[in-house]
Amino acid sequence: MSLASSHSPHGRSPLRTVQVLGGGSAGSSAHVRTLASGLVARGVRVTVCAPLEAERIYDFSGVGGLHVPVPRSTDPAALAALRIACGEADLVHAHGLHAGLRAALALSGRPTPLVVTWHTRAYVEGARAALVHLLERRVARAASVVLGTSSDLVDRARRRGARDARLAAVALPAPRTPAEHDDDPERLHSKTRAELGATDRPLLIAVGSLDRHRGYDVLLDASRAWRRLDPAPLVVIAGEGPLRTVLQRRIEDEALPVRLIGRREDARELLPAADLALLPSSWESRSVLAQEALHARVPLVATDVGGIRELVGDAAELVRYGDAKALATAVVRLLEDPERRRLLREKGTAQAATWPTEDETVAQVLSVYDELTQVLPYV
Repeated sequence: MSLASSHSPHGRSPLRTVQVLGGGSAGSSAHVRTLASGLVARGVRVTVCAPLEAERIYDFSGVGGLHVPVPRSTDPAALAALRIACGEADLVHAHGLHAGLRAALALSGRPTPLVVTWHTRAYVEGARAALVHLLERRVARAASVVLGTSSDLVDRARRRGARDARLAAVALPAPRTPAEHDDDPERLHSKTRAELGATDRPLLIAVGSLDRHRGYDVLLDASRAWRRLDPAPLVVIAGEGPLRTVLQRRIEDEALPVRLIGRREDARELLPAADLALLPSSWESRSVLAQEALHARVPLVATDVGGIRELVGDAAELVRYGDAKALATAVVRLLEDPERRRLLREKGTAQAATWPTEDETVAQVLSVYDELTQVLPYV
């Protein structure tokens, strides 16, 4: 007997759900893994339609889900595979805008409820922005319920015509593999700092793809002001993306105290060694970096955009996006004020304690499923 059927109450057939994931950001992919694990434990059957690469990294099968390889595409073959996978589902849950569109197309003509979680929004300008607007409207109107990970995403879904849009905060998953074991955290931090080249200087860490919306151009502008400090802090940016060459050229031409270290699977383990975490983005929803920084008791300097203030409260230094001078000033002030850094660590711990756990996240999502499928709760 399967785990799902053994947990089904009253002998009833278990709820059958399909989770649809596109290319999948780290946050949305980890969230699907959390849901798969928690739902299966509650007697729900879970099929995860995702690219093979996502299964390789997040191992949905390892937590009891059935993985069906479906590429991130709207071509007829991919849609046909998705339609087959959703054929016997009681409910389909898509994660992200493109996954939502593909799920809506695959369910066309069927009464199956569709839940779509908006984890973030598209970063486009010009003609593409108009196309994204139409796409958002199509997905919002097709969904039975849109779940937004921040209040501004919920408002955005409502503006696009969602009949039911709700806030559904996504929990930060616990690390899947333990960090390097060391009985002395300070020793481990020292080792990390030595590897990054910051043994005798402050270490500032930013994590995220090297895309325009991340605000790294502003971060490089701000780093000019830190060269006057003695010792000058080192900025380390973990991530890859289309702006790598442009950013690297600026770093070299202007002799900026910045290192690009590429995509790092261990970025979460690097963060505790930092003196400050930096988040200069033009927009963020429920930033993984912000959550990890507060959990790791690393003071955070972030732009006051999107869902950041809602997420961190007063447990971070918030500055206006695009204001390099304000960013530089906030960093210098924190580096020179150990008491303020201590206070932010304490506030960060308290703020993180208010965030939902993975179990609470699963329970909230399942309550939406129960509502839409009109079955008794599985919790």
